[in-house]
Amino acid sequence: MIDPKPPAADNNALVVNERLAIPRHELTARATRAGGTGGQHVNTSSTRIELVWNVRTSAALDEETRARLVAKLGKKLGGEGTLRVVASDRRSQLQNREAAEERLADMVRRALLVPKRRRATKPSRASKEKRITEKKQRGQTKAARRKGDFD
Repeated sequence: MIDPKPPAADNNALVVNERLAIPRHELTARATRAGGTGGQHVNTSSTRIELVWNVRTSAALDEETRARLVAKLGKKLGGEGTLRVVASDRRSQLQNREAAEERLADMVRRALLVPKRRRATKPSRASKEKRITEKKQRGQTKAARRKGDFD
């Protein structure tokens, strides 16, 4: 069986990991003027990029992945299920778009990580005996302080 084309082969998609790529036509980018300091350049050019992706309507996600993203990114999602990322730390619009895309991909990548299940373990017999021995030793030290007749 031949594997389907991996997401990395598609140039028109934002690659999140080896199993997920977001088609760029699903991303909405808006350029606005960046606020803050920076002088005349900031006041006159629209270099701040706001990137929006709708998690609930994306065709790139299966239902299980969509449910995981909605659960993990719940507070960061807008009312219609949109994930919004803003980048304004660079001077050019292109660099800010690339930074916003990378932040979006990183956010989705981290949300898709499945934590390892914890395996319950028991303390070994030797560690139990060591703990009891140390407790007895400490008790003896304290008892020795109490016994003395200091008159």
